[in-house]
Amino acid sequence: MSAIITDQLRILNSENFVAGIASTTNSYYAWIGLPNPSDFQSDWSENPPAPKDSFSEENDYWDTMIALKKLNSDDIARVVRKITWSSGTTYEMYRDDYSRSNLSPQTSSTNLYDTNYYVMNQNFRVYVCLQNGTNPENTSGRPSLDEPLFTDLEPRSAGASGDGYIWKYLFTIDPNSIIKFDSTSFIPLPQSWSTNNDVAAVRNNAATSGQLKIVTITNRGVGYGTAATYNNVPIKGDGSGGRCSVVVNAAGKIDSVEITNGGSNYTFGTVGLSDVGLTNPSGSTDAAFNVIIPPQDGHGADVYRELGANRVLIYSRLENDTSNPDFITGNQFSRVGLCRDPLAFGSDNKLTLSKASAVYALKLIGAGSTTTTFTADSEVTQEIGIGSTAVGRVINYDATTGVLKYWQDRRLAISTDGTAPTYGYELFRFNADPATGAGTTIFGGTSNLNIDTNFGTSLQPGLSTSINSRTYNLGMSFVKGVANPEVEKYSGDIIYVDNRAAVTRSSQQKEDIKIVLEF
Repeated sequence: MSAIITDQLRILNSENFVAGIASTTNSYYAWIGLPNPSDFQSDWSENPPAPKDSFSEENDYWDTMIALKKLNSDDIARVVRKITWSSGTTYEMYRDDYSRSNLSPQTSSTNLYDTNYYVMNQNFRVYVCLQNGTNPENTSGRPSLDEPLFTDLEPRSAGASGDGYIWKYLFTIDPNSIIKFDSTSFIPLPQSWSTNNDVAAVRNNAATSGQLKIVTITNRGVGYGTAATYNNVPIKGDGSGGRCSVVVNAAGKIDSVEITNGGSNYTFGTVGLSDVGLTNPSGSTDAAFNVIIPPQDGHGADVYRELGANRVLIYSRLENDTSNPDFITGNQFSRVGLCRDPLAFGSDNKLTLSKASAVYALKLIGAGSTTTTFTADSEVTQEIGIGSTAVGRVINYDATTGVLKYWQDRRLAISTDGTAPTYGYELFRFNADPATGAGTTIFGGTSNLNIDTNFGTSLQPGLSTSINSRTYNLGMSFVKGVANPEVEKYSGDIIYVDNRAAVTRSSQQKEDIKIVLEF
């Protein structure tokens, strides 16, 4: 049995996704990870591999995750393709009947949404093309010569060139949306179109369902008498009230037709020439018209449906935050993603923090703690018992606060070349209370330091430290010098993964992450 998934389902899915992020019952996070991509693939930055979708890979994404940032309703926008107006370009016009049996004339598209029927001008104003100069002599339309700049509510031409274009103004992209959501390929649509006061005038002007705006001539016919203008010509169909003005030229052909009253509730229509006595002699050619049916409720009533908004753009900014330093500096990340409904560490409750660390940390003390260095991505170890060694990979070390952040991934405890892992097949956690005969010394830096087992208790965790009368927030909760991630690993759903060329983070820079999801 033949079947299709319609574009309207895709648009609905994008709407539901936006609503899901806005809902207080859900928690969506953007995250970064994988600080050592070259260990996974030597040419990662030149040729990032395609992510894999499997339960095993999902666990690896959690293993290598660094930090997460919560997404809010103002971090997501519905977007459509960016089509920038350019003089001399032939744009396609809005039509309701593009299909496999009626391809669009310029792009041979089977679908309206794949055609270039709307534009953004130099002032970030967006217009839909209602007429592109199509007539019997120019069946594919003509080049656009006048850039639309107006904000009139009713459709009109953009200039005096006579290019035949009629544009309908829809909205202007606001400055904040330009900063957050504009990209090389997509433009953002206004939030909450149906209730947004900024677009109320356009939305209200749509007014009546099925209100006609454009009729095109597909055949001028012949034999319609002398030159004359016929007003109040009815539009026949399933709607009512539609009227147009028809001009006949000296050759007895239809010269032009213009809607004078759009009427209402049309889903099809034709021009009723005979109702005003416009008939031609037997054997002459009848004129033919195409009454263009507008979107449901009219142009501008619902831009998501009118422009085919089946994509969303998610924005997240990474920047150094001294009050909550969850996003590391001095190392790199090479993977970004999205996660839905992760849990808080050690809890069955959803994570709600605005930012959360996904790595482990140790508070270190000892001679040389302010001068010791740890090489990023190198291994650090602790003897936690006889024959038992905890091992992790360095993310970064803050010599001022003595905080070492590290991560543990399965590659430390599995064999990739047939040989036994250096420290055995089991991954142990670093421990402030090692077994008898072991200790709290951390090996791997230029000096061997110890876990500060006096820093923080279960009743009063260590959240900050004071040095020379200055307080340093640590961004994590330490008990006896050991901090767990703020997120429960392997919880929630990883719904998007993107492998990228490595980006090295520093305290002086910010990174804007933009993710486009297409439904």
